[in-house]
Amino acid sequence: MSALSVPTAAPAVRGVLRPHRAALVLWLTALAAAAVYLVWLHSLADEAREGVGACAVPQQSGLPLCSAVEAITADATYRDGIALVTGALALVMFPAAGWAGAVIGRELENRTALLAWTQGVSPARWLAAKLTVPAVLLAAGTGAIAVLNRWARGDGDPNIVGDWYYPDVFIATGPAAVAYALAGLALGALAGLLTGRALAGVGVAFATCLVLYNLVDLFREDLWPTLTRRGAFEPPRSYYQVDWSANETVLRYHPRSHFWPLQYVETGLLLAIAAAATTAAFVLLRRRTA
Repeated sequence: MSALSVPTAAPAVRGVLRPHRAALVLWLTALAAAAVYLVWLHSLADEAREGVGACAVPQQSGLPLCSAVEAITADATYRDGIALVTGALALVMFPAAGWAGAVIGRELENRTALLAWTQGVSPARWLAAKLTVPAVLLAAGTGAIAVLNRWARGDGDPNIVGDWYYPDVFIATGPAAVAYALAGLALGALAGLLTGRALAGVGVAFATCLVLYNLVDLFREDLWPTLTRRGAFEPPRSYYQVDWSANETVLRYHPRSHFWPLQYVETGLLLAIAAAATTAAFVLLRRRTA
């Protein structure tokens, strides 16, 4: 019996993994394009900074002529390119959630999952195969592009790449990018199991991620204690203002040094949500197939 079960189970496992192939090609293509684009943008960084630097009329020692600076277009190209990659990376959770909801929902809707379960693949093993490969690909790819994004941004001059606390910049320049992608995948799988339909799974997954994304953005400032300054003072460069009293004598803010504490807390929160959604998906599947 055991000798016969191995060859019959192997095709079933391949059938479980087959839906990942198209997504794998698309994901790897997107990663390669983003990596090449970021390397090219990095090559424009120095010229782009010159385009937003100080100038003089007439030219002075140490300062370029303003007409020469105005002729530099690399700053706009660099700024727009960084913004494009950063925005796309910050929103990876949505296609990840939609894909998972569609794949899980479609296999339940078409009863192909039931066929796999009758051919030696347990429901838990089926769901694990559906989640493990995408999770590894998402984590590795998103993490790599986030690192490249930080490198391409250079010194993070907010005049050309945006302030560190902008929602898309914050997500796309740290480990939170990976956590958002994994949370989207887990929530999408849970949505697909709950609805049992491809289209409904996509809709529920997208709506859930939209609520989560906006809630975290709303309460991000509370994830780490703020600093408070009273009276007149010169605020630090690129600070995240949380609250300024009506009489402008008290300021609560996050300095740039709070980027990593906020990143770690938000990453932990999103990973906890991903773990909870994954656990809920397995529990739901076990109850429905018991």
